Amino acid sequence: MSRLNAYQKSCIVFLLALLIFWGYLYSVGLDDSRLNYLFAFLYALMPFLGGIAAIRGYQEWGGLSTILGKAILFLGLGLFMWGFGKIAWVYYAAIPGIQNASLPDWFFAPSVFLYTIGTIYLSLTTGIRLSLKFTSGRVFAVVTPIIVFVLAYYVLISVPQPSVETVIANKDALLQSIFNVAYPIGDAVSLAVAAVVAGLSFRYLGGLYKTEIVFILSGLAGMFAADSYFAYTSLSGTAQIGGAGDLIYTFALFLLTCGLLGFNKFRKSATPVTPAPVAKAG
Repeated sequence: MSRLNAYQKSCIVFLLALLIFWGYLYSVGLDDSRLNYLFAFLYALMPFLGGIAAIRGYQEWGGLSTILGKAILFLGLGLFMWGFGKIAWVYYAAIPGIQNASLPDWFFAPSVFLYTIGTIYLSLTTGIRLSLKFTSGRVFAVVTPIIVFVLAYYVLISVPQPSVETVIANKDALLQSIFNVAYPIGDAVSLAVAAVVAGLSFRYLGGLYKTEIVFILSGLAGMFAADSYFAYTSLSGTAQIGGAGDLIYTFALFLLTCGLLGFNKFRKSATPVTPAPVAKAG
């Protein structure tokens, strides 16, 4: 753990505590108790607080005047929005009869968009443009998104949707159907961008950002899996608070948060260095 910074070590300790908590819930068979809601609230704190840390610290990377500063800001905003949305969801779900139960979705949805922007900015700090000069790089950049979107299409057609009559009669059902389609698609876009960034930039990074990009890529893949699983179980009536779906979210958000905060140890190297002028011969 010597290469990990204090933020990352805190994330690992918190993850282990969450896994122990989830193991207890699973072993005693709890599925709708206050402890289940507490678990959901606790794992939401990880992206919520991690996002705040990134938002507060992005200026140390040069702020909006640098590409890396923008990447950290947008990724941090995405984590914060998702964490805040989940905390709001727990609040609405734990209190029966409360109105505006769909409000958390308006925080979840922008988070995917912000992840994508942050990942695109992150790609500009790597050697992706050098890779695109080669035929193999261009083929990879085309084929990878196709594979991801084919997988997303398979997931979408596997998710049961409510009948047209139900959607017309129930405004919440319409919104839920829209979000159930939007989440996997948005996650697929983020995952495709991250996969292209990782695949094209590894050879030029010299090990500097490899671990962090792998964490972020794995986290986005985990969010795609978690959102797809949630969409399926919520519409099939098998969703369970603090169940397998929340465990997938826990791992995915840990990877995203830990990967983002891992850039903390590269702050000095992130500062642009102006090369010295080369004297002309003769």
